Amino acid sequence: MKFTKMQGIGNDYVYINCFEESVEDPAELSKKVSDRHFGIGSDGLILICPSKVADCRMRMFNADGSESPMCGNGIRCVGKYVFDHHLVEKTEFDVETAAGIKHLKVTEEDGKAVLLTVDMGIPEVTSQVSEPICVNGTDYEFIGISMGNPHAVYYMDDIDSLDLEAIGPGFEHHKRFPERTNSEFIQVVSPEHIRMRVWERGSGETWACGTGATASAVASALCGRTGNTVKVSLKGGNLTIHWDREGSGHVFMTGPAVEVFAGELDINNL
Repeated sequence: MKFTKMQGIGNDYVYINCFEESVEDPAELSKKVSDRHFGIGSDGLILICPSKVADCRMRMFNADGSESPMCGNGIRCVGKYVFDHHLVEKTEFDVETAAGIKHLKVTEEDGKAVLLTVDMGIPEVTSQVSEPICVNGTDYEFIGISMGNPHAVYYMDDIDSLDLEAIGPGFEHHKRFPERTNSEFIQVVSPEHIRMRVWERGSGETWACGTGATASAVASALCGRTGNTVKVSLKGGNLTIHWDREGSGHVFMTGPAVEVFAGELDINNL
């Protein structure tokens, strides 16, 4: 089976072109290819599929095999793949996801996509602003935002000192979130800039999360910590998030996507 390894600011996935390939059990395949010792190594698996309602369809699986409806960094990489490999022949197109159809706009150089802007849709507030919660015996406050998948945004004075490997599972599996949640830990630098670490449900700490950055930008604007346009700095790089709060209500995410390498996978030996 042919595959492509891609990353969006360090959020790395294995991509399968299902216009040409067929995957019988993507959940199990995701667990195997994500293993960084016995597989390829990734935060999960993304399938690029034909669609009856858009230019292509994306299915995203976490490293533990669970399927998520949306992935912000992943969809930028899908956009780069279909543009660079001529599955679409235009700089604006639509991608079907389980969280709805997302519109993408490509910034190209020498015929390759280098930056992609994604219309992430209208955010949904799923908590109080802010809501108290006790995790691992410590009191916090969070703002819940859905971007088609669930997020809980927490504000900290120093995110670098957090031991996410130790505390992350407690946030993900808290009883307040019966379907688990992605957790974003935010340090506000200025009204135009925030820093973020993320614990993703099903994958643990990752270098970036596009939907998480979007949710965090919306939460920060809602509680008056930032304006409606903000740079979000993650372990793997920066994203620009703009919330058209007074207009359409949609949120737009702009960032890079990179094809790292391509190869062939012997799935019988995984």
